Amino acid sequence: MVVGQILVGPDHDIGGDAGALQVIAGGVLLGPILVTAALQVIRHDEGGRLPLLVGRVSRMGLVGAAVVLVTELVVTWFKLAGTTPWGSVTGVLALVRLALLVALIVALVVMQRRSVHRMAVPALLIIMWVAIGAAMTRIPPPQYFVPTSIPQVFMGFEVPDAPTLGTLMSTWRLNLLFAVLAVAGIAFYLAMVIALRRRGTSWPISRVLLWCGGWLVVLAATSSGFGKYSAPDFGVHMVVHMSLSMLAPILLVQGGVITLVLRTARVDRRRAGVHSWVTQILHWRLLRVLYHPAFVFIIFIGSYYGLYFTPLFETMMSVHWAHQLMNLHFLATGYAYYSLIIGVDRPPRPLPHIGKLGYTFAAMPFHAFFGVAIISAPSLFAENYYRSLALPWADLERSQQTAGAVAWAGGEIPLIIAIVALCIQWARQDDKEARRRDRHLDRGLDTEFDAYNDMLKKLSDRERTR
Repeated sequence: MVVGQILVGPDHDIGGDAGALQVIAGGVLLGPILVTAALQVIRHDEGGRLPLLVGRVSRMGLVGAAVVLVTELVVTWFKLAGTTPWGSVTGVLALVRLALLVALIVALVVMQRRSVHRMAVPALLIIMWVAIGAAMTRIPPPQYFVPTSIPQVFMGFEVPDAPTLGTLMSTWRLNLLFAVLAVAGIAFYLAMVIALRRRGTSWPISRVLLWCGGWLVVLAATSSGFGKYSAPDFGVHMVVHMSLSMLAPILLVQGGVITLVLRTARVDRRRAGVHSWVTQILHWRLLRVLYHPAFVFIIFIGSYYGLYFTPLFETMMSVHWAHQLMNLHFLATGYAYYSLIIGVDRPPRPLPHIGKLGYTFAAMPFHAFFGVAIISAPSLFAENYYRSLALPWADLERSQQTAGAVAWAGGEIPLIIAIVALCIQWARQDDKEARRRDRHLDRGLDTEFDAYNDMLKKLSDRERTR
């Protein structure tokens, strides 16, 4: 889907993001409907666990169908390129696909209201929707014949003006993928906080602000002028890179989203639920390997050198979906790294505070050398890609010098912020531990002081007997 008809032409960045979201939502939320329908045909289990499964799957499918419907509207808008739906075969087939999605939503709503447990109708609608989509790949859409400039071929849009500060602050272009992630992340978090407070349990407002602030940084970095010019300008690209891998994760990891999920989800020992699923994932052996501090450090630092100092960078910059994948990697690796240092959620292999401090200091020279290496590089990074854009305002040498300076400063400053946050957490933890011990001493629950006095008395008695 992402490398098919929505890969080329003006606005293919928006169409590609919509297609990617559609594939994910369709596979994760609509796919179980097909599996459940197949199980009903094979097992004929009317009184067992299938009815319970159908209830869950239908609710998931309803959400998935709504998401897929919205993305289908965006993809249809992109493919038609301003033409009328009934003016082409693509438009007519797109209307049929939209009608099938609406029918799917209606069918799932009826199933829930009437307690119907048969998945045959929703499964048939999904199969028809997929089949028509496959047929549409053989028909060039109107978008395919729209005149396209070179920047639109690579990026999906034009960038006629140089990336001055005013341009970067004023020329926003929605990055659909990261905008959806940001809105979904904030909405999901706030919904859990509200549910927790309705049960009479408080949640620190500071964590809410940090989590929302982190996603707002992501949104600004990808949908503002910085996000728009991150494709044609290497210096701006490095600003976005550092924002996604260094700044946003520092805020996000202090939101404690995993802890919030575990507190909000109810524990049900009779059947599996969100709490048990999250707990199983946290104890998953593979996660312990992937979240090992040494492995995270290697991926976090090695990604800089493995990406920018190989042909991989130019390859990924020339294709929108690969550029998006690069940004997702920056965000994920940054989150994993900083969660081990200042994260609220307990990782599978927690580090002591002194270990966290050393873990942070260990990354500093690698960031400094990375910035210096870019500045002093004898050749231009992704030179063929940037020159092929043929932008009149482009200054590749100056842009690379800016990128190196941003990488140097942008790598060191967030690490210093992380060290300050870590020291504050360390001091608070020591203060909390001291207060706890004082309470135990006041209540007579701590025997360490008595044991120490007994030891001194025994030493004194031993000296007297000599």
